[in-house]
Amino acid sequence: MNMMQKTRPAVLTLTDAAAARIRDLMAKGEGVGLRVGVKNGGCAGMEYTMEWAKEQKPFDEVVEDKGAKVLIDAKALMFLLGTEMDFQASILKSGFVFNNPNQTSACGCGESVELKPAELAQ
Repeated sequence: MNMMQKTRPAVLTLTDAAAARIRDLMAKGEGVGLRVGVKNGGCAGMEYTMEWAKEQKPFDEVVEDKGAKVLIDAKALMFLLGTEMDFQASILKSGFVFNNPNQTSACGCGESVELKPAELAQ
């Protein structure tokens, strides 16, 4: 019997712009990488969190892409599975943007989102 091993999609991928921004920030020596997570809050229910990680936690998922290092908080894995992280800059604001297939809606101000856990194919 031939058993095919299923592979999960990448937790997070980075666009060239996001990787470049993270590399620029990493060059300043602020920590070991950017930690990304989610927390309850905001009018839509959840918010993305980002902070410079001084150290890697035991259960962090490590994503190294295009020379940038992102640590994913273990509690956020199922909400971020398959997400693309981008960095966008305009005249009025700049920041990281998450293109998340697990997002079901967002608030009008764009600060919070409604997320569902990723469904893994069996």
